[in-house]
Amino acid sequence: MQLGLPFDSTIAFTSVVAIAPVYYVRHRRARRYVLRVDIDGRVRVTIPRGGSQREADAFAEKHAGWVARQRERLPRGRPAMGELQGLRERAGRELPPRLLELSRQYGLTVSRVSVRNQRARWGSCGRDGHICLNWRLVLMPLWVSDYVLIHELMHLKRMDHSPAYWRLVAEAHPEYRAARQWLRTHGPSLR
Repeated sequence: MQLGLPFDSTIAFTSVVAIAPVYYVRHRRARRYVLRVDIDGRVRVTIPRGGSQREADAFAEKHAGWVARQRERLPRGRPAMGELQGLRERAGRELPPRLLELSRQYGLTVSRVSVRNQRARWGSCGRDGHICLNWRLVLMPLWVSDYVLIHELMHLKRMDHSPAYWRLVAEAHPEYRAARQWLRTHGPSLR
């Protein structure tokens, strides 16, 4: 009896480059190679300090199956690059005024508002009053994006997630639990 070897020629290997466009980002604080699939289907490879593009290519090829599965999970009819730019511009026009409107409503002072392409967060609030928002908030229903804005604004009162903090959020946005559930259910498809 002859056993099939893992490098048997009948096994088809998929190339990441054949699946999607790949781009590289060097990050001096990264400790390892990281793969991400953008909403437009492009593959981003983060190269850590001391890493090389050759090693990044090998890392991406090793995970070609994962990349293919992630691209299959992307929403159908995903926006093209030009549409993405338009959505980001729309976010820059719409989100800061809405945040400032809500801040006035709750008597809070925001020092600065930024709209960014954040991968892991919908928003963040610094101790200095700087609030960062993810441009993808414009892809959500208004009541959900308002929850995220209120969530960040309430950090201007409490910089934690204590029960007292959640009471502030509940007073400002009584449907916050439903909004959080919406984000858990639908949020991953927007990233």
